[in-house]
Amino acid sequence: MKNERFAGIDRLYGAGAAARLARAHVCVVGIGGVGSWAVEALARAGVGELTLIDADDVCVSNTNRQLHALDGEYGKAKVEVMAQRARAINPAIKVHAIADFLTSSNLWQLLGGGERESYSAHSAHGEPFDAVLDACDSLNIKVEMIAFCKRRKIPVVVSGSAGGRIDPTLVTTRDLSKTEHDAMLALVRQRLRDDYGWTRNPKRYFGVLAVFSRENANYPQADGSVCKTRMSGEGALKLDCSGGLGAATHVTGTFAFVAVARVIGKILGTKSPPRA
Repeated sequence: MKNERFAGIDRLYGAGAAARLARAHVCVVGIGGVGSWAVEALARAGVGELTLIDADDVCVSNTNRQLHALDGEYGKAKVEVMAQRARAINPAIKVHAIADFLTSSNLWQLLGGGERESYSAHSAHGEPFDAVLDACDSLNIKVEMIAFCKRRKIPVVVSGSAGGRIDPTLVTTRDLSKTEHDAMLALVRQRLRDDYGWTRNPKRYFGVLAVFSRENANYPQADGSVCKTRMSGEGALKLDCSGGLGAATHVTGTFAFVAVARVIGKILGTKSPPRA
């Protein structure tokens, strides 16, 4: 029987696409400015099974960039709020809401399959994740997760930093070895080469897609202004409830939607359009 909720997916990708997505299992790591919008897009594309990993609660300072930041939701676990929303979009969806941070000690359990069914990295048909969408902002875990997925041949799409950017038209994708204007992804690249022996040959690719912006970040200054120069002596800035880089939904959402487009492409076997 045809599912009218997602009939438009078949009209977009071709007959059978909606059924294939309904059988897919995608893991989203980090349910914040990028991850929350990614969950929304995956659920509305008809992906049948999601695993959401994040230990944070929704806070009022998330409002400028995160989908779940609404009156009545503050203080609740991000994964639970988004799981409830995904089920409202598609009552047939299966959602594993894991209120935990991905760490070195639980990486295998959460991404490689553990004893607990809710922590399993396998779909109902016994296969590994069809894709992992990385939307976390921890350098160490980002590196370990990418290396783990690559080793296990699990398709992974990596989000760079949306913080400090204001122009969504500059968001694009490339192989992780070829991104620019993103300090976080540059560090990820360096660590993969240093710690895991990934290629340093500029003519070779990592085989991992990354979403990034070609725009240089805007940094907050002590006088309240913003500019493209980071203040001297300043540590790494990130998006969190205590401050740091500014961010806006029109950019964080764009990062998410571009990442989801690539995830869906991997699941359905469609080719990415050529870069401009």
